Amino acid sequence: MAAATAAPLHDSTACARPALWVVSDSDTTIYLFGTIHTHDGRAHWFDHAVRRAFDASDELVLETLLPASLPKVQVPATGGLAVARATIGAARNLGMSVQFGADQVLHRAADASGKPIIGLESFAAQLDMYRSLPSPARPAAAAGPASTAAPDPALAPFLRSLVDSWNRGDPATITAVIGEVRRQSPETYRRLFTDRNAAWAKWIEVRLARPGTAFVAVGTGHLVGDDSVQSRLAQAGIRSARVN
Repeated sequence: MAAATAAPLHDSTACARPALWVVSDSDTTIYLFGTIHTHDGRAHWFDHAVRRAFDASDELVLETLLPASLPKVQVPATGGLAVARATIGAARNLGMSVQFGADQVLHRAADASGKPIIGLESFAAQLDMYRSLPSPARPAAAAGPASTAAPDPALAPFLRSLVDSWNRGDPATITAVIGEVRRQSPETYRRLFTDRNAAWAKWIEVRLARPGTAFVAVGTGHLVGDDSVQSRLAQAGIRSARVN
């Protein structure tokens, strides 16, 4: 999934306000932006508070950096990679694409401006994680790394509802999705959210010791619920606030 150069065709009437958070101390500001991994590209979102925060940042921090040449991956019939591929295919049928997803849009903007890009995880480690996920979890390419195991006929409206919720900056739908992952498979939930959110919160805690401004963009599912990155930061005595 190398970065594409195509720009989305915006609907001039659509305006999105996805959630943006901030963590700061006397000499460091870290923005926390919840991304959606696939999008139809029709709603303006990369403007106003999100654009100002991005432009003010010294570096972009993503979940992982995709290699310039993606390796060929054998996708099994079941498991995390299989349902990820099925979800991406369903999203494509709705006119959604990872190239219009927030992660790739931000990556292209950082490339264009010469802004350094950092990955919180290696691509190999993330791939291995998905390979090892139990089959019941359905990774949501649209909203974050996992979603419910909805029947295929329900997948299209499900993905559409996630995009609409993200556009509104409304966490309710995505919070419900994450809760369903936890109910279906506590082990999948731990691997996808609990462990990674704790690690990313620790990264932010360490980054706060260095002056400057960083724009951290991870799947929205990591910024909602009891085990969110913000909750982990709060446990370490670090406050966060929503700024849009």
